[in-house]
Amino acid sequence: MTAAAAGSVRVERVVTSGTFSLDGETFDVDNNVWLIGDDTEVLVVDAAHDAPAILSAVAGRRVVAVVCTHGHDDHIGAAVALAEATGAPVLLHPAEQELWRTVHPDRKPDAELADGMRLSVADAEVRVLHTPGHTWGSCSLYVPSLGAVFTGDTLFHGGPGATGRSYSDAPTIVASIRDRLLTLPDDTVVHTGHGAHTTVAAERPHVPTA
Repeated sequence: MTAAAAGSVRVERVVTSGTFSLDGETFDVDNNVWLIGDDTEVLVVDAAHDAPAILSAVAGRRVVAVVCTHGHDDHIGAAVALAEATGAPVLLHPAEQELWRTVHPDRKPDAELADGMRLSVADAEVRVLHTPGHTWGSCSLYVPSLGAVFTGDTLFHGGPGATGRSYSDAPTIVASIRDRLLTLPDDTVVHTGHGAHTTVAAERPHVPTA
């Protein structure tokens, strides 16, 4: 687990391993699970693969919510187990319901994410940005006080996330990144769903202009 501090509120990363399955193919993947919070409470972003590992990182703190950036199985696999262990609600954009049901057919998310929604954890405000393209309901989470945005699989170190599979569209993801993410301050740290972090300024040259 790694952590970056900013006042009393900080970002912590847990890397979990498992598989991603879609369109009849399965791949081994490592996922970034993000905890935003302080010594008392945290918000979990993308409960991937391994609920016990995430619970270990939570370390007894109150979980305000389990927020899913999108509904691919590698990002939501541990969401229900984590919610049941902590009593926290699961939040997901309604356009992800079909993907969610393939993994959790007997349990719905507790609340819907929506563009412009504000969440609170510790002393931080978390702003929900609807950034479709990787999937139709993909969302990013912007935390102004931390100078950070959590992009799931929408924007990576090296450019836009994958499209070309079910529920995705390349022009849509480019528009989302240009209109919703590249408009953030250049020094905003981009915490991704997989791999290394980056910044808005670093990714600007890697995003097509149209």
